[in-house]
Amino acid sequence: MNIENRYERGLAKLREIDGEAGERVVQSLEGIAPDFARYLIEFPFGDVYSRPGLDLKSREIAVVAALTALGNAAPQLKVHIQAALNVGVTRDEVVETIMQMAVYAGFPAALNGLSAAKEVFAQGDAR
Repeated sequence: MNIENRYERGLAKLREIDGEAGERVVQSLEGIAPDFARYLIEFPFGDVYSRPGLDLKSREIAVVAALTALGNAAPQLKVHIQAALNVGVTRDEVVETIMQMAVYAGFPAALNGLSAAKEVFAQGDAR
């Protein structure tokens, strides 16, 4: 697999999912860890997100669930809640996904996730 193809494929997928928010994350790393920024595009987006096994909606629901369960990734969770909305996940589906995590990750993680969702939804309403 050609490295440049991985990068270009990943960048296109990142734009499709996250739009400008994803590009801002990558740009924020360029001054401190440009290699990490490249890895962030190539592996998750160029290799994994580009696989045919799941649609983007299913992938983003899984990411929202995982980041909620981690409980320590609020900035990334907010980016992926917005990404989920960008690819067709409804607000109700985001909320239900986060609520489901109370069973497996605990109420504090779900409460933090719901707080993140509330912020993302409010930003969307303000636009």
